Amino acid sequence: MAELKLEHFALNVAEPVAMADWYCKNLGMSVFRKGDGPVYMTFLADASGRVVLEIYTTPPELVPDYRAMNPLVLHLAFATADIRAAHQRLVAGGATPLGEISANPAGDQLAFLRDPWGLTVQLVQRITSMP
Repeated sequence: MAELKLEHFALNVAEPVAMADWYCKNLGMSVFRKGDGPVYMTFLADASGRVVLEIYTTPPELVPDYRAMNPLVLHLAFATADIRAAHQRLVAGGATPLGEISANPAGDQLAFLRDPWGLTVQLVQRITSMP
């Protein structure tokens, strides 16, 4: 079997242009590729350049109600070396905290927030980072 590599993860969202701008400004992502209407797709790369998120609108009537989803059903997790500073920066940028920063049994620190469109963003400060 040929080796498969995850290329990107895609989300149908209501305001892809505004969301891309917010993710670049507040989460350190950068536009990798974009296309104009009617889909308005944007591929965003994380700071490492190895993880790509596609945000788009099509069809608009099928945009999920992210705000109504439990954070454990769907979330985007971002690793950080300073979870408190990242948390404060996201709240100042318009994110809504979902509870306090907590620790799991392994000692990793975790925090959930909702971006301005209701999608859950998780911040993770791990004891041992993932590859």
